[in-house]
Amino acid sequence: MAGNVTYAQLLETNNMLQHFTDETYFQCVMRTAQESKLFPISPYMMLNYLNAFYRYPTLLRKIEAQMPAEELGDRARAMGTKIDSLTMGWCIAGFYLLGREWLINMGLLRPEDALEDVVQVMDFWKRMNLSYRRNSGHLTSVQFGHRTQLLPEYQLQIFEADMWACSPGDRLHTAIAKFQATISQYQFLSHCECRIGICNQGPYRFGEDGEMIVRDFLDLAEGDYPWLDDIAAEFPFNNITIPIATKGTHFYMMDEFGTFEAEPDLHADMITHVGLYTSDYLTEGWQPVAMESPEALAAMFEKLNDIASRAMAELWKRIAGWSRMEMIEAGAMVYYSIPKDLAHLAGVYEQSDWFDLDERAKRFIPLLNDEYSNNILGELVVLLTAPSQRMNDYTMMKFSNQPTRMMTHLPMGVLATGEYVPTVGPIYPGDHVLPDKKKKWRTSRGDLTQAEYNEAVRAFTPKLHSRPYRFLDETWVKYHYDDPQVDEMYRIAQESSRNLKGKGAGLRRADIWKLRGDG
Repeated sequence: MAGNVTYAQLLETNNMLQHFTDETYFQCVMRTAQESKLFPISPYMMLNYLNAFYRYPTLLRKIEAQMPAEELGDRARAMGTKIDSLTMGWCIAGFYLLGREWLINMGLLRPEDALEDVVQVMDFWKRMNLSYRRNSGHLTSVQFGHRTQLLPEYQLQIFEADMWACSPGDRLHTAIAKFQATISQYQFLSHCECRIGICNQGPYRFGEDGEMIVRDFLDLAEGDYPWLDDIAAEFPFNNITIPIATKGTHFYMMDEFGTFEAEPDLHADMITHVGLYTSDYLTEGWQPVAMESPEALAAMFEKLNDIASRAMAELWKRIAGWSRMEMIEAGAMVYYSIPKDLAHLAGVYEQSDWFDLDERAKRFIPLLNDEYSNNILGELVVLLTAPSQRMNDYTMMKFSNQPTRMMTHLPMGVLATGEYVPTVGPIYPGDHVLPDKKKKWRTSRGDLTQAEYNEAVRAFTPKLHSRPYRFLDETWVKYHYDDPQVDEMYRIAQESSRNLKGKGAGLRRADIWKLRGDG
């Protein structure tokens, strides 16, 4: 075909591919272990990569036909959902590119094949992340020294003003410590022993000498995952957000792989304040949960802890009856379906888009025994010994100094020849071996069918996302804090705040702590 891409597009896309090469190698070699005694993780990761490669371009176009990537990023920044730094910052592009790399090494794809798909996926990823992270001005957490600071001042003020103090031994401190342990176990099991259900952002300054991180626990209730039907029926919320303030430690890494590191190591006794919120695609930002008193908050954590414990026991029983193929498919779907929440936010979600295996990906299932899957995964992301990853002998890769590159660049030669294969084409038919999704979706407006959820989201625009507030960013606020529109924006955000309701803009940290009354 005649060329439809420009030199500038190819240069920019290759820059993003190289960014992924460097960051993924660092994360996989320095920090990450993929191992489970229950799920065949390597096989389901490889199957996910293929499904992502064949389906993401079409599905991202479908999403963006309803809502542009920049708007998705702006909306996602104002809620705690699965459109987060973990799933959007690395997984969408990383899964897609690793599927491409594996196919290149099997001789089934040339670097110039699906070239316009690659440009499109990476351009979508770039625009969405620049919008999502506009308050820090970074494209990824690695550009910020592995920090993830997303939230505007008005939201951070609300968290700081309304969080309840706790100390080791009291009811609230005991409740949050137990709940974090239980809900983390539940999330790992419900997400097939991967980290996708938990995301962290920060650190943010808290008080004079503390730090705050914001923790999201996602897809808790009956929703997209068919295996949570009935089992997760007791959860009152699908997503919860827990801001946690600490003292005596520094969070020096908060990255796109869903993990954080602190020095000295974080332990429960360092927690000084905590809050609880919920949000979804139908809420006006974060809505407080049981925040009227420390006793009410502790009781809610205790209640949620009991719900998670019961759900986890039932989920163990269900998973114990799965076949190997059901485990592989469930794990692949947890990973592959990461962009599904973009479809929810745009109001174009269809279960079959995100929980069917494309027939092109299914061709490779006979290869996916544990030995081969472990070896090819290790080769692609750690050893970098695949033929496509070899560079000329003069090259010294970042971190390893080896003549290698994880992600194959798009070849500039297509600009001379004008010939390349633009796309993998539309989604092919797919199916699944797991039971069908039967129950409704748990939302802030009750349990809704797929059609009802889509319709409600398309009809809803949060107040802070409407004009002019959407574009009143941190720089504008800094120089126009006394503008009536800025003051009204802060008042809208403060409507559900216990201590800041009606206070508006212009508050400083000293004002916040006077309003708290405990410091």
